[in-house]
Amino acid sequence: MLTVTIAGNLGRDAEHKSTNNSELCSFPVAASVGYGDNKQTYWVDVTKWGKGSEGLTRILRKGSKVTVSGELTMREHNGKSYLQCRADHVAIQGTPNGNSGGGGSGGSGGGATPDNGPPTDDLDDDIPFVTSEGIF
Repeated sequence: MLTVTIAGNLGRDAEHKSTNNSELCSFPVAASVGYGDNKQTYWVDVTKWGKGSEGLTRILRKGSKVTVSGELTMREHNGKSYLQCRADHVAIQGTPNGNSGGGGSGGSGGGATPDNGPPTDDLDDDIPFVTSEGIF
């Protein structure tokens, strides 16, 4: 098993899917490496399986900064290679820039929700949220 940690921004809102009595949350993460003329962006398709994925889907929005750790794999399709990560942990690092909403962390810090107020009560209590402020 190849375990990695990826820090980057979501390329689109997370999607929730249910399959055969199991749930998953999927989203692409753009991670940049290098600097100047050598800077490259790698796209990684992330899936988080299990209980609580629906609640995670509600708070992961395009542009959100996340750190993901899990098993890295690669798949081939039509002559192209795609990086994939089956996430064990998803840490929300902040909120997307330019998101206009009522009150919030202003795009930095360790908020677990976008700039639209406090977390809702209908989120699954068993979701382990990891932020820069600790595990909730």
